[in-house]
Amino acid sequence: MMKKTNYSYIGIAFIILVFGIIFIPKIVDRISNEDIIRNESRSDFANEKKSNDSGLAFIEISGEPKKVPAFSFTNQEGKTITNKDYEGKVYVIEFFFTTCPTICPRMSKNLVQIQNTFKDFQDFGVASFTINPEHDTPQVLKAYAEQYGITNPNWHLMTGAKETIYKLSNEGFNLYAAEEEDVAGGFEHSGNFALIDKNGFLRSRKDSFGNPIIYYRGIVSEEEKTDEDGVKEEISALKEDIKKLLKE
Repeated sequence: MMKKTNYSYIGIAFIILVFGIIFIPKIVDRISNEDIIRNESRSDFANEKKSNDSGLAFIEISGEPKKVPAFSFTNQEGKTITNKDYEGKVYVIEFFFTTCPTICPRMSKNLVQIQNTFKDFQDFGVASFTINPEHDTPQVLKAYAEQYGITNPNWHLMTGAKETIYKLSNEGFNLYAAEEEDVAGGFEHSGNFALIDKNGFLRSRKDSFGNPIIYYRGIVSEEEKTDEDGVKEEISALKEDIKKLLKE
């Protein structure tokens, strides 16, 4: 019985030895040629994802990333435009009115310059909401678009119910808008632009303290550099950040 047992052990050891000689080199070869490459590919993909991360902040309200509220208005072509028309696009939001005698013309010129910078990008757009919808009909908005050279098919100048537009401005984006008889033009509004990513989230770069700037100044042009009060332009920063979001 002892010899049989020993022969069994010897037989098992011999099989293991043969298995090792034949198969282990193949396993090692497979690991070196396939699995490591696969791991490298995964690593490269992770690095690519990281390099495509814009580094721009999500604007949070009560701990939640702020998303564009649902909206539905009529554009300069008389078509109904909703927030869904901007899905998959990076875009800039502004509130304005066509008879504005102060900041709107400067904002519009800056936006047209941005439009021309990204003229080859089908996934870039602008959303302009009038705060004087009673005057700014689709026909008036179309004439305004022609006057300023607005050609981007994703740039919609929109009009609708005043209450809805003001709620979108003041509550949806915290971009101030109000009817004020005592100010030039009869309306007062923010001169800032909001930047929206392809998924509809409000984004911005961070300041030197690591806090999101939230909005971009829309009045001072790149050429001016600063305004009369020494406030620096942010159009160049907005262009840089649009480029980053287009790569995300």
